[in-house]
Amino acid sequence: MNQVRNIARKEFSDGLRNRWLLAISLLFAVLAVGIAWLGAAASGQLGFTSIPATIASLASLATFLMPLIALLLAYDAIVGEEESGTLMLLLTYPLGHGQILMGKFVGHGLILALATLLGFGCAALAIAVLVEDISLSTLVWAFGRFMVSSTLLGWVFLAMAYVLSSKVSEKSRAAGLALGVWFLFVLVFDLLLLALLVLSEGHFSATLLPWLLLLNPADIYRLINLSGFEGESGGLGVLSLGSELPFSTDMLGFCLLLWVGVSLWLAYAVFRRRSV
Repeated sequence: MNQVRNIARKEFSDGLRNRWLLAISLLFAVLAVGIAWLGAAASGQLGFTSIPATIASLASLATFLMPLIALLLAYDAIVGEEESGTLMLLLTYPLGHGQILMGKFVGHGLILALATLLGFGCAALAIAVLVEDISLSTLVWAFGRFMVSSTLLGWVFLAMAYVLSSKVSEKSRAAGLALGVWFLFVLVFDLLLLALLVLSEGHFSATLLPWLLLLNPADIYRLINLSGFEGESGGLGVLSLGSELPFSTDMLGFCLLLWVGVSLWLAYAVFRRRSV
């Protein structure tokens, strides 16, 4: 346990030194506050609109940003250590592959969790202070759920980055694959589902299709945040299929957590077979 803590402390310190925590927190804070007050500018309305509209806009933004940031944060976690020669040094100590991987995950995961709390928490605080007649209980519940699910989404893609970093032998290839993973899950997956719907001309199983959304952690995340308020489901697109799932928000959150566990296990399996 001490070994995991030491590696996590080292990764967290590196994140502070490289300004990752500060940069991500500022990015989230600026974008979140801007969306809260300017999100409806396209319709000619300035100022804060509503909690559901704000959460829906923030979730759409975080679906693109959180996976990308997590992948950029961890794509070189293993292969970068190998190229610098420190991985071989680490393995000379009484450290298992699982301890190294878990230490890195805890350190990187803390950076993402704190950045999410500080960045989006600033927006929640600004809304609570500056907006009159706001329901604080609804605000805390909505932003709490949003920040927890955003952190889980980031952790999923952290674990995916470890899989890639453990598999390849060059940082440049890991970076390219990381962008490919982001492109697949964030952009391409829903397009493939829509194409499946169109090409099948309604013959594809209507009961099976909603379950396919669970194969994409980004879709699970969007279902948690975009389908939680009445009147905010008009722009869900393919995610409207998720209304057929017999899952509560808590169960969808568990599915995200399961994605984290499975991805970490896969990363460990690949890392353990890696030759150094």
